[in-house]
Amino acid sequence: MSERKGEFAMESKPPFPPFTAETAVQKVRAAEDGWNTRDPKKVALAYSQDTRWRNRAEFVDGRAAVEAFLQRKWDRELDYRLIKELWAFTGNRIAVRFAYEWHDDSGHWHRSYGNENWEFNEAGLMTHRHASINDLPIREADRKYHWLLGRRPDDHPGLSDLGF
Repeated sequence: MSERKGEFAMESKPPFPPFTAETAVQKVRAAEDGWNTRDPKKVALAYSQDTRWRNRAEFVDGRAAVEAFLQRKWDRELDYRLIKELWAFTGNRIAVRFAYEWHDDSGHWHRSYGNENWEFNEAGLMTHRHASINDLPIREADRKYHWLLGRRPDDHPGLSDLGF
């Protein structure tokens, strides 16, 4: 077992930086898959204990606060489905763009578009997340994400394929 694997065995999230094109894509898909579980406890484990976020105009500090934030988010954003796409990467940083669809408790559908900048520690845990997001009301008939809740199927179109 390598020193890195032994040192971070209890709290790590491969792949580890510095990222290559292949490992950056893996990291992005792992994040998408995690968020599509809509499980705040599971998703929060991808972030360092002292992670710092800006999500829209909200600032979130620490893994426990991330978990609480995600619980509130998914209590409000129902039937949430997300697609992320790698935009750029270097060293321990990744930039992504994303779009997700959801509806509120009144049945009004939305598509939310955004960009995120991520920074990771050497254990592969995200230490910083900066997200800018815009919401667009859509008709239910205009939805593009129709897979069963959970992981996006491998053969489902990505953002570029959908023209987003």
